[in-house]
Amino acid sequence: MRSLWLVLLCFGATAMVAQDARIEEVGKSPVEAKFAAGGKLRMDLCPGGIDLVGKDEGRVRVSYHPERDDVKVRLEVAGNHADLKVTGCPHNNFRMTIEVPKSSDLYVRMMAGELQVREITGDKDVVLHFGELTMDVGTPADVAHVDASVNSGDLEASAFDVSKGGLFRSFERSGTGKYRVHAHVGAGQLELR
Repeated sequence: MRSLWLVLLCFGATAMVAQDARIEEVGKSPVEAKFAAGGKLRMDLCPGGIDLVGKDEGRVRVSYHPERDDVKVRLEVAGNHADLKVTGCPHNNFRMTIEVPKSSDLYVRMMAGELQVREITGDKDVVLHFGELTMDVGTPADVAHVDASVNSGDLEASAFDVSKGGLFRSFERSGTGKYRVHAHVGAGQLELR
């Protein structure tokens, strides 16, 4: 009888965490959905000032200001995968905060702006075409492989004792950790810390 209760309790907890969702909102902030830690998040973000922050909560939450009727947020969650696409952002003074579980793998693409990634452990694959990318990588010993590059601009990686500027600057390192980091900025500034 105890075994049956234990199985039911575990199944119920799993069902509560693994809820699939498809949300599409226009002009509404915040937008959120449950998402368990350890999952993979794929993001296609519009230009702006964006803070991507790890939290202890099991959800993805997107909030922005100023609220505008043309900002569209589409968030799809399927098991341990989530896709987030944000379009229609205004071109001036637009700020967005995206909260995700602290332990998450990231795949992020953004055309232009300022992107800050902090307090998130996991694999990171982040590309910004024009602007400034600042990303916390955590403890360098936890990184199995890192490659970072800029086509034109500054590459500062204090976590790895690298500082370069100019055209087509890059570096690559391998270690014994478990996380992979890929970061690229087309034109602008890339900082890994």
